[in-house]
Amino acid sequence: MGTLLVQMLDATLVSLKIFALTLVFAMPFGFVVAKGRMSKIKVVSGLVNVYIMIMRGTPLILQLIFFYFAPYYIFKVSFDRFTACIFAFVLNYSAYFAEIYRSGLQAIPIGQHEACYVLGLNRWDEFIQVKLPQVIRIVWPSLGNEVITLVKDTALAQTIGVAELFRVAQNASARQFSTMPIFIAGVFYFIMNAVVSKFFDFTEKKISRY
Repeated sequence: MGTLLVQMLDATLVSLKIFALTLVFAMPFGFVVAKGRMSKIKVVSGLVNVYIMIMRGTPLILQLIFFYFAPYYIFKVSFDRFTACIFAFVLNYSAYFAEIYRSGLQAIPIGQHEACYVLGLNRWDEFIQVKLPQVIRIVWPSLGNEVITLVKDTALAQTIGVAELFRVAQNASARQFSTMPIFIAGVFYFIMNAVVSKFFDFTEKKISRY
């Protein structure tokens, strides 16, 4: 049991790396995608809309398989399992974050833009000082739900052989003919999600005061 717990703790670190790297890249890229989706240039908004439809309309498990196998057949270039996993997760979650950001941006009344223009604020100052704080307040609960889903979705990385928590638990369960490793993995996921949930609940209360 001690050896199994050590293996699962190591695998949990892999799951946390997938989680952290996805957030680091997907959250800012999602905002770029959201702005592209809202672009007045039809070609840009159209292409971004197609990207969002593909990412949201196909299973993440299929995207993982695509990013692991397709580059070799298309470009004769191979990604290692972890890199392919990060590509798939980042592009998938960027699409979801983009729609969350877009809902926040579109919830801000147009009159505020006109007021900023009257006050002489440039676009950057308007965004940083006026829009961004409001967008964060609006989208924070939805972002929290999506991040919680991300914790659980890291289990899909085992599809292409990434040795994350669920894969290690599956292998241990098969060797031992026991469901206990799967149960332990469930406890690990629950703890991670509890931490994420508490963080978003705490920060939501702080944000709502401003």
